[in-house]
Amino acid sequence: MRSDITADHRLREKEPREKKLNEKVAKQKEHKQKEIRPEPETSGDYTFDRVPRDERKMGWLSITNITFGIATAIFYFQMGSVMALQFGAANAIISAVYAIIVAGILGTIIVYLSAKSGMNVNLLSRGGFGYIGASLTSLIYASNFIMYCAFEGMILVAAVHAYFPAIPMWILIVLFGSIVIPLNWFGIKQLDKLQKWSLPLFGIFLIAAIVMAFKQPSLYNGSFWTYMPEGVQIGGTALLLCIGMQHGIMGLTALIASDYARFLKPKDLKIGSVAIGFIPQIFCFGVMGGLGIWFGVTLGESNPGIYIVVLLGLGGVIFTMLTQIRINITNIYSSSLSLSSFFENMFKFTPGRRFWVVAAGVIAMALMLGGIVDHLGTAMTFQGVALMTWASILVTDALVVKKMLKIGPGYYESRQENLYKWNPVGVVSLIVPSVLGTIAALGYMGTFLQSTAAFFAAILAAVLTTGLAILTKGHYYVKKEVTDIPKEDYIA
Repeated sequence: MRSDITADHRLREKEPREKKLNEKVAKQKEHKQKEIRPEPETSGDYTFDRVPRDERKMGWLSITNITFGIATAIFYFQMGSVMALQFGAANAIISAVYAIIVAGILGTIIVYLSAKSGMNVNLLSRGGFGYIGASLTSLIYASNFIMYCAFEGMILVAAVHAYFPAIPMWILIVLFGSIVIPLNWFGIKQLDKLQKWSLPLFGIFLIAAIVMAFKQPSLYNGSFWTYMPEGVQIGGTALLLCIGMQHGIMGLTALIASDYARFLKPKDLKIGSVAIGFIPQIFCFGVMGGLGIWFGVTLGESNPGIYIVVLLGLGGVIFTMLTQIRINITNIYSSSLSLSSFFENMFKFTPGRRFWVVAAGVIAMALMLGGIVDHLGTAMTFQGVALMTWASILVTDALVVKKMLKIGPGYYESRQENLYKWNPVGVVSLIVPSVLGTIAALGYMGTFLQSTAAFFAAILAAVLTTGLAILTKGHYYVKKEVTDIPKEDYIA
């Protein structure tokens, strides 16, 4: 009897110890999982993983409206004006049509992939590049948006300083560089509200500028589309140079929509992909770029920070402020997502998207204060080549490798524990064309390839992606197959 009581007592002592041990092991596993796969932020940005299907609640009109923050940037005025005054209005118009078609097709495909999978381009790249290899794309993406933020910010600062010269430039840089940080604090829902609220105001100011330009005596006597600088003809080198300038921004407009398209309602997938892919391109290259051509020829000036203020006075300053804040909100949002992805991949550093909103804003201000924007031409050359190359890899990987050749998984995976560090398919296809494309863009491979460097790099990237996928037989896309991804999120 005594031995039974003792055994029973020992059993009761053992059970709590085992229970505590099991709880400890469970907590360690849970902690490890959280380190590998951080929880989504309270702002609902899903920085590190796909957006769940029940969280994809945004209509295509709302997402298209957010992307209009990019399309309404005054930068497109400047591109149209510069191309028209340097290479002729006709060449600028033809290049704009080309940009709408190519960027629209790229944008539609990338939006479809993002909306279908619930992932942005940073996450879509993890399988094709490896989770460390994808850090290359995240860093290129983030640096691109930060530099554009600095460039767009300086347009605003220059316009305000021209009207209020007593205010030091550095104060304006800090003021307008800081204001986009709190406007990004609450994620995509806040962006949606800000863009909806500000779009009607943008429309009013744009119409006012057009009306005032009609009243302004034109410095060119003929129809603006017939303007041609002396010694320049339609087509040839002049047209190629215009197309080369468009390449510097086309990859960006196609890729950026993925940050928002992943929240698209599943029922809006088809119409939303085309609308989000094409409508912003039509507006930024066609409407804004076309107006830039007209403004530039009519007023004989390529800097919109000057001619908008000439047309509208103080209203021009407010208009510039409105458009540049709209674009820089989206620049900071996308750069914060990319920085989060880069540091999570490389260093397991996950302070949250809001931390990177502040970091991106501070870096952009430092670039403006340091005058680095004066050298953005060279940087934009590389950025344009790299972004078009990346877009080409994503599209080729989805349509050719996954769908046509059935190589690799028919889904996208972003969790590090299921991925290789490097996938040569994406890494080699990014590095080689980007290097060769940059060399071409700098003029070392002749005039033709200099003007078409981004397109050349994109074609080379597509060929390499297909060839390397066949060669590696899709071995490096996932370390192990997963079964918890909804079939509705498969793209092949």
